[in-house]
Amino acid sequence: MPTDHRAQVAELMADYQRSRERLAETHQELATITETARSADGRVRVAVGPQGTLREVALADDVYDKLRPAQLAATIAELSAAAAQAAARRAADVLAEVLPAGTDPDVLLGGHADGASASVLRNEPGPIDDDVAEDEDFSAGSWLQQSPTKRM
Repeated sequence: MPTDHRAQVAELMADYQRSRERLAETHQELATITETARSADGRVRVAVGPQGTLREVALADDVYDKLRPAQLAATIAELSAAAAQAAARRAADVLAEVLPAGTDPDVLLGGHADGASASVLRNEPGPIDDDVAEDEDFSAGSWLQQSPTKRM
């Protein structure tokens, strides 16, 4: 029995298009995440983005009269951390809807299931070659034109 490859290709292309659209929607959802935290007295407010990026700091007019600079800095840092955790939870919720079953969105976002966060080293530092001649000329070559495997 002959297989209708055109129908299979059309179905695969439709699946691919739906996946791209869902990815774009997810990206847009993640980009719009903003979380806000306020001090107990309401004098300090911070807003952070989806990756904990500080987007706004709002201070009451009398904040400098009520808080010393070190206290103000600690308050801003504390509020930023709290808002970043809330933003990360929202981002994890968004990702959980589109990730395969069993995938932990917290780990994907750089944290751990236990709530601890650790940065992921993307590029491990390599050994430094101190035996390079002082007069060695590197101007003739360009690592930009080489494939990543040829650079090593």
